[in-house]
Parts: sequence; structure tokens; C-alpha cells
Amino acid sequence: MSTIIEIAPDVYRISIYVPEADLQFNQFVVKDDEPLLYHTGMKAIFPLVREAVARIIEPSQIRWIGFSHFEVDECGSLNEWLQVAPSAQAVCSVVGALVNLNDFADRCPRGMASDEVLSTGQYRFRFRATPHLPHGWDASMLFEETNGTLLCSDLFTHNGDVEEVTESDVVGRSRATLLEYQAGPLRDYLPYTPNTERLLNELAALKPKTLAAMHGSTFVGDGERALRDLAVMMRETLGDGSVGYHAEKAT
Repeated sequence: MSTIIEIAPDVYRISIYVPEADLQFNQFVVKDDEPLLYHTGMKAIFPLVREAVARIIEPSQIRWIGFSHFEVDECGSLNEWLQVAPSAQAVCSVVGALVNLNDFADRCPRGMASDEVLSTGQYRFRFRATPHLPHGWDASMLFEETNGTLLCSDLFTHNGDVEEVTESDVVGRSRATLLEYQAGPLRDYLPYTPNTERLLNELAALKPKTLAAMHGSTFVGDGERALRDLAVMMRETLGDGSVGYHAEKAT
């Protein structure tokens, strides 16, 4: 079963909770002249996602299919969507096109470089290459410039069947989930590289107002601060630990 909510003007969050993983899997639909689907979900949930998209727009109208990196929850049902939407084209990093989608996708993808802009009509999406953030050298994110929505993939991942939108401390939630993962087979869920903090601070400089996370609640509020706090938290939890993270909980 899926839930749908508009998290920003013309940006809809589709969420499917998977109890076995205690995790929400979120897809995002942008309603515009050239509609965008961000995250396809796995093949197993394709029928659920398609049904949910149909409650927002006609699925065959999808023009762009975006995602951060090559992983089943990000783009596992890409080819199913390319069949449903005959004008659709995948959008990914140049690296993602070269090493994955040129072979995997049934239609040639559009490989983009940092700061290229994808226009869907009313809205402009700035493409940001973010290698190894959250995973993989092909990783990237899209930032909608008009209303300040960052489609941020696995950043801020937190467990549970949580509320659709929150203004509270998503960094603290993410830290708790990351520590839980570190105690088991998912201990390498997020890499920490010499570029992690720089990339997060560059995303923060965009000053997003909405952080559309793949797993967990969408955050609405001071996205710049949340991203800078996330950089500190990841350094403390995954890096050298020399900087402390102090979140102010919402009341």
C-alpha cells in the first residue's frame, strides 16, 4: 500500500513501507509540462508505484526518470517505466551513463554534468554530481531551484513507518539509524571520503527548503543547516570523530 502527499508545489511523495526492512521507500513525481519521476523503486513494487503515479498523472506522460545512483531501489524498474512511458528518458551522471545505463537501459540515457540544468517546463532542476555520496562513484542529486527542493536520495535515511513530512531533527534520526546499521551487516551503508564534507557543504550552499529523502520523512525547514549538521554527524560517526554533533530538537 502506498501513501501520497504533496511536499512542495507540484512535487508529490509516494511512499511504500516495507515492514521486513522497517523502512520507507519513497518516489517523487514532479507534475509539469515534462513530468519527472525520481526513483523508480524495485521491480517488485513497480505495480504499486505505477498505480500511485496514476493517481497524480497519466503514467505514460512521464518524460524524465531520475535517480541518484545505480541501485535497485533507485532504478530497478527503469526499463518497465520506459515501456510504460514511450517518451521517457533516464537522467543520470555522465559516469552513470558510461558505466551502467548505456548498457542497462532500453533507451539511451541523458548523462549530465554538475550544474547542468534540466527544465521540466515551469521548474528548473540543477544537477549536482556527488561521487560516493551517498553511494557509488556515479552518485548525483537534483535541486529544484524555484521552490528549493533537494531530491537527496539516501541522505538522512531513518527507519520506521514515520510521518510524511517533519520539521524536527532528521539528523538525529539518521544518526540513530546509522549506529544501528553499524552493528550489523549494513555497517558500510554510507562511505566517508575526503570529499564527503565538501560535497555536503556545497549542497548546503544551495539553501534548500525541502529535503526529499528516499528513506524516511521529508524535511521542511532550514535545509542548509540540516546538511551542515549532517556533515558534522557523518564526520563524527564515520570519520575521525574530532568534531561533535549537537542537534537542537524541535519542540
